[in-house]
Amino acid sequence: MSRAPVDAGPLASGPPPPAVSRFFCTAGRGLEPFLMREVRARLAATEVEYISGKVFFTTCSDLNMLKKLKSAERLFLLIKKQFPLTVSSVSKGKIFNEMQRLINDDPESWLNAISIWENLLELGREKEELSQRGSNPSKRKVGENEIIVAKKFKTEQTQEIPENRERRLEKQIEEETLEQKDFISKRDNFQEAFQSDVEKAIAPQHQNDLTFRVSCRCSGAIGKTFTAQEVGRVIGIALMKQFGWKTDLRNPNLEIFIHLNDIYSIVGIPVFRVPLASRTYIKTAGLRSTVAWAMASLAEIKDAYYVGADVSDSQLLGACDNLKAAGLKDKIELLKVSVIELPLPSESVDIIISDIPFGKKFKLGKDITNILQEMERVLHVGGTIVLLLTEDHHRRIRECEGNSIPSDSKSSHTHEPGINKCLNPEEKNGLSETVSSLQAGDQKSLGKMSPFGSLVPVECYEISLGKTGAFICKYKKSHCSGL
Repeated sequence: MSRAPVDAGPLASGPPPPAVSRFFCTAGRGLEPFLMREVRARLAATEVEYISGKVFFTTCSDLNMLKKLKSAERLFLLIKKQFPLTVSSVSKGKIFNEMQRLINDDPESWLNAISIWENLLELGREKEELSQRGSNPSKRKVGENEIIVAKKFKTEQTQEIPENRERRLEKQIEEETLEQKDFISKRDNFQEAFQSDVEKAIAPQHQNDLTFRVSCRCSGAIGKTFTAQEVGRVIGIALMKQFGWKTDLRNPNLEIFIHLNDIYSIVGIPVFRVPLASRTYIKTAGLRSTVAWAMASLAEIKDAYYVGADVSDSQLLGACDNLKAAGLKDKIELLKVSVIELPLPSESVDIIISDIPFGKKFKLGKDITNILQEMERVLHVGGTIVLLLTEDHHRRIRECEGNSIPSDSKSSHTHEPGINKCLNPEEKNGLSETVSSLQAGDQKSLGKMSPFGSLVPVECYEISLGKTGAFICKYKKSHCSGL
């Protein structure tokens, strides 16, 4: 006996999952290994590879996950990556033709990338609308904060508070409300920038209605032959002819990013207008946010009670402003103390992270041994120290290691593998295995070094801080120092 099909009702509505796409992030020199680990862990990324200053990966993560990356400067959807343009003994006209072939040889890849970009932003908007449907979190949080503070003030008033106490409470109410509104305003500005990008992306009904601008970066031989403006003009003309797009330098629907040098030619679309490295809660600038995150990731912090220390009033005030903006004022204690005289019991700390002064704003003696010995004293056995060191400080620490280390073990930094391995991701002998073997070899040799009693070097990364070089170094305390 046959049965009529049962109507299960409409399927659950909701945005479809994002497509698997190829992205790349820019990163500070030396931070590529941190970013590679992060995209694997946070985004479940595959085909992860890097070249100097950039990390490429494949993922199906949505915008909400992508914008959580902490070690990246900017995020791009990859359109094309290929070997560099030939410049030597070739006329400018031929090089211009080679540039235009980036578009004309494979226009379908451009159209596919544009579709993925539009769908990614549309999906992000739909999820944002679903999360905010029926409520206005910004207004609710400000209201709740005002109610709580007002109740506190009213309770204190009924207890016949002295006049100076009332004035202090009134000032506190005003300050806390302004801080909350300032934080929400910054967050809303980021959301508005994102919403603006979405609206501009989905406004055109057809791809040939898009407006665009081209951002170029040229270095190496091609940078000596052409200016970024010349390259941008050539690429722009090719896009207009191929797709019928119109240029708009001030408020385009789409931005095209091109980087040409002696190693590669890369074309991509910025996913966010605001760089990932821009933290909305940073009111007083200090150490680069990506470097700070890299140091914290090496420390492998879990649940913890945090204490921040500095001898400078200005640094402490700046840190306090940032904590307020981040909503962490009550979770991190700040102390005005010297790093060589910490008011802490011996072996009372599990993790220490320190940006050792570089000597530009704050002077430091030539010998940093006293600093490390004090850190060693308060650190628990098995604890971790992560330091940011100048090249000079790092060299002095290395000199303290003596000549007992074999010559083949003296290089403790991560090194960048050859470019041929970067353009062929995750082959049998490719980049990922190269980085892993280097780190494993480094740790094996580093374990033999113990220049400061119980502090044993574990990892060391050479990084760039713009015009200044530096090192991120990790140490473990192996035994009781006896200090």
